[in-house]
Amino acid sequence: MTRRALPGGYELDDDPARIDVDVIHHYLAGESYWAAGRARPITERLVREAGRVVGLYRDDALVGFCRAVSDGVTFAYLADVFVVPDHRGDGRGVALVEEMVARGPLAGVRWFLRTADAHGLYERFGFAPATPETMERPPPGASSSTPM
Repeated sequence: MTRRALPGGYELDDDPARIDVDVIHHYLAGESYWAAGRARPITERLVREAGRVVGLYRDDALVGFCRAVSDGVTFAYLADVFVVPDHRGDGRGVALVEEMVARGPLAGVRWFLRTADAHGLYERFGFAPATPETMERPPPGASSSTPM
């Protein structure tokens, strides 16, 4: 398990037991463009069955989140990345993505994601456009054409 302090009293933690599904569901279903209207049972299952979850916390309250779907060996898909508006800035979203894709058990796999925005954030971690909405990050040391 990872638990890392960030400036300003923030903390990253990948303990699934600490995740607040209420906060995640509220943001995803009500504020995100990619999961608008998602039913709570779906959110619960996606969090429960994720290969890894990382929460961003301030004073023990969840204020950011991301999850990965992975086979644990060759690929991972980055999903549901967000930081609630009142806690954006000062690189907290960058730290959240860095913790997921560049640290921990999935750091050495090929990553994928779909996004309509924030391409600059993901490019910092080696993601490049594969299609207008899909980005891919090859495993460290591999070219983008290296087969999985």
